[in-house]
Amino acid sequence: MKKTFLLLLCVSCLLSSYGQLGNLFSKKKKDTTAKSTVIKPTVVTKSSAPKIDYKKADVSKRAADHFMLQFGSDTWLNRPDSVATKGFGRHFNFYFLLDKPLKKDHRFSLAYGAGLGTSNIFFDHRYVDVKANSSTLPFRTSFSGSDSSYFNKSKVTTMYLEIPIEFRYYSNPSDPNHSWKAAVGVKVGALLKSYFKGKDLRTRNGASIYGSTYIDKEYSKRFFNGTKVALTGRVGYGNLSLNVDYQLTEVLKPGFGPSMNNLSIGLTLSGL
Repeated sequence: MKKTFLLLLCVSCLLSSYGQLGNLFSKKKKDTTAKSTVIKPTVVTKSSAPKIDYKKADVSKRAADHFMLQFGSDTWLNRPDSVATKGFGRHFNFYFLLDKPLKKDHRFSLAYGAGLGTSNIFFDHRYVDVKANSSTLPFRTSFSGSDSSYFNKSKVTTMYLEIPIEFRYYSNPSDPNHSWKAAVGVKVGALLKSYFKGKDLRTRNGASIYGSTYIDKEYSKRFFNGTKVALTGRVGYGNLSLNVDYQLTEVLKPGFGPSMNNLSIGLTLSGL
C-alpha cells in the first residue's frame, strides 16, 4: 500500500515539473518571436520643382524706356599696309530705346530706338586727305604731299545717326538689375559727319612748326559710306554688358579705297 502511494506521489511530481518546464520554454519562445522585427526600407521620392510661368512674370517694375551708353575700341579689318593705324581706335555711342516684353514669355523682349554712333581711328603719322579730288582716298605719309612735314597725331572721325533694333533675353524678367542678360540685333545708320584731324605739325627732324597745340581739321563725306549696317551682340549682368559690333557695309564707298569693315568691342551701360 505504501509502495503504491509513493509511486503515485512520484508520478504526480514528475507531471508537475514537466508542466512548469513547458510553460518556461513557451514564454521564451514568445519573447524571442516578439523581439524579431522586420525593417522595411524607406523610399524617398523627390518632388519636382514647380514650373515657372514666365508669361505671368511681373514686369511692372521694369523700365519701358531707357538710355544706352557704349564705349570701347574700334579697328578697321582687312586694311592694307598703306593704311597705317596706330594704337586702339575708340567709339562712343548714345541711344534712347523702348523695350517691349513678349506676351508669351516675358524673359524675351524686342527693343528699338535711335541715337548717335561715333568712331575714331588713329594713324601713325598719316595725313588722310579727305578733301582730295582723287578717285580714291589718299593715306599720305606727309602733309599735303610735301615731304617736309607731318602730323604727330592724326585721326579720322565718323558720326552716324543710327537706329538699333535688338532681340533681348532676361534670366529674371521681374528683377532686371539682378539678372543675366543677352541681346542680338542690328544697327542701321546714316552718315552725318566725317573729318580728318591732325595735331602738332612737325618737320622731318621732329621740330614742331606751329606748336604742340596746333590743330588742323578737314571735313568731307565724299569717300565714306553714307549707309551703315552692323550686326550687334551683347551679354552681361545687371546694368553692365560686353558689346561686339561688326559692320557689314564697308567703311569707304565701294571703289573709293580699300575694302575695310569696322569691328567694335566695348562696354555698355544700360537697363539691359
